[in-house]
Amino acid sequence: MKKFLIILFLFISGILAVNAQSGTKPSGVEAYYFHFTARCETCRTVEAEAKADIQNLYGGKVSFQAINLDDASSKAIAEKLKISGQTLLIVKGNQKINLTNEGFMYATTNPAKLKSIIKQKVDGLLAL
Repeated sequence: MKKFLIILFLFISGILAVNAQSGTKPSGVEAYYFHFTARCETCRTVEAEAKADIQNLYGGKVSFQAINLDDASSKAIAEKLKISGQTLLIVKGNQKINLTNEGFMYATTNPAKLKSIIKQKVDGLLAL
């Protein structure tokens, strides 16, 4: 147990050090991809593209979380955000932008278009 706590402490310290060195500060904008355990290739592609776009465009300034709705631990966040199914969501405070349709429409056929839409929506929330 002691070794685990030491490793956890070092891991968290490392993350904080990297963020401090890069000047990255959380913006309050969060991206979520809610999914179920059983997923098709398109579902996995929506997650992968959205995650890569958020990371490439914003680094650590905007967080990205994939959340499995079949896990009991996801119940609280799903209820808070009023999510009941697969959803790609951008959140800042009480503002929510649902990009699920765009994600499924463009992730496999036109990922550049999805990236452009994500950038437009996230930039709008960052400006607030």
